[in-house]
Amino acid sequence: MVMAAGTAHANRLPVLLIAGDTFSDRLPDPVLQQVEHYSDPTLTVNDTFKAVTRYWDPITHPAQIISSLPQAVAAMLDPADCGPAFIALPQDMQELTFDCPEVFFEERLWTIPRPRADRSALAQAVDLLKSAKAPLIIAGGGVRYSGAEAAVAEFTAARGIPVVETNAGKGGPTHYHPVHCGPLGIIGSTSANALTAGADVIVAIGRRLQDFTTESWTAFAQDARFISINAARCDATKHRALAVVGDALETVIELNVGLGEWHADPAYLPRAKALVADWDALLDSHQASTNTPVPTYAQVVDQVNIAAGEHDTLISAAGGLPGEVAKSWRVKAPQTCDLEFGFSCMGYEIAAGWGCAMAQSGPGTVGGTPIVMLGDSTYMMMNSDIYSSVLSGHKMIIVVCDKGGHAEISRLQQAKSVPGFNNLLKDCPVQKPSAPLHVDFASYAAAMGAASRQVESLSDLATALEWAKTTDRTTVISITTDAFAWVPDDANWDVGVPQVSTRKGVRQARAHQEQIRAKQRIGV
Repeated sequence: MVMAAGTAHANRLPVLLIAGDTFSDRLPDPVLQQVEHYSDPTLTVNDTFKAVTRYWDPITHPAQIISSLPQAVAAMLDPADCGPAFIALPQDMQELTFDCPEVFFEERLWTIPRPRADRSALAQAVDLLKSAKAPLIIAGGGVRYSGAEAAVAEFTAARGIPVVETNAGKGGPTHYHPVHCGPLGIIGSTSANALTAGADVIVAIGRRLQDFTTESWTAFAQDARFISINAARCDATKHRALAVVGDALETVIELNVGLGEWHADPAYLPRAKALVADWDALLDSHQASTNTPVPTYAQVVDQVNIAAGEHDTLISAAGGLPGEVAKSWRVKAPQTCDLEFGFSCMGYEIAAGWGCAMAQSGPGTVGGTPIVMLGDSTYMMMNSDIYSSVLSGHKMIIVVCDKGGHAEISRLQQAKSVPGFNNLLKDCPVQKPSAPLHVDFASYAAAMGAASRQVESLSDLATALEWAKTTDRTTVISITTDAFAWVPDDANWDVGVPQVSTRKGVRQARAHQEQIRAKQRIGV
């Protein structure tokens, strides 16, 4: 629950968490699951939720629910303060009878407000954008939360401004939109990163500017100006931005009106599209089938992308796959990509696939099947919702890329000149050449009631994906995947490297790290 709260808090997602608590009267203390703090008997495990929730309340009397629950719901639905709310119910509170007023149970329709931007800030944004020689739009997750995808797409196309996307924003503009220029940042595209580096005025819509999208704040020119459109003041005011605090949809509409007949330099967009064409060609070269015995991430992502229907939703989260998906997945329709990276929560994927399947089976939904892509390490951390999805009848297709361990962590470790240590199974001391450890993921899934197949080649994967569409339950496909082949990137990431080391490679990595920090934009 704490991990779920952390993920929801980072991603500004509404979740109501209700947990039990120890007895308020303390007569049975210590109970089985109680953590005793000798100096503070009021401190419980539930205090851990304080750091990762927007609203936190341990109930000590039933009457407190009357004031607490509406505040929890209001916090979850507030565009600026949206996130998880937590209520703790001590065991002796749960058993009490309370004469609650009937009016408390009356049905109430909660509406999510759309706060308008300050007129003065909007006018300043209009003037600043009109001064731009190389403007850029960055579409974040807030574009999707606001339902502003169509408005942003129309605005960018009408004004001739390239649009790039964050991890959370992927699935807003489609890959085929006329001004879409790819994902930016550490796991981004060469096209988006080149445009970001050369932009003089950047309109950041609904994004929180975390290090994976800012390349640890090395992605932008020092003199670049930001217009930050965000419902949350804290996010809008980051890095000397002109803060336009308001709902993304309404603010984009009003900004568009304020710009009048203004249009970006007509020569600017063709240059951006040329960069996109180069990026697509690079992707094609890495996704093309080869004679290598083990497929790469890029090739596997491409095969799944080809097989996916227009309304199927791709879900990925932690490890190496989100980077490869961010780069390689060509979004066919809005709202069909859930690329979780806030809190880097391993274990999110299968649970999210189950939730997506529930949501898409409801009335008024377009349909489609959730397609979950994850690595073997993440699968091992949380796979039991396969069993739950089979029991509940909510189908998803799960593609497990079996790389033989923590390939992305091994990559990062060795990139800083540290020898590989216990990340790949073959490097672990328990391994024996005569009997190497291997997890049979297909059998594992079948044991939980799923349909499953193990495949080795791209052609077998394509066949298995077509078969997976015909099954009547959650279906798992496991494919052995190269642990060392990645779509190249040219991004910076500020990761701590020792200042002093006897290893030449570590000293070189430290020197490179200092070069990265010299490029960082000052955030005040």
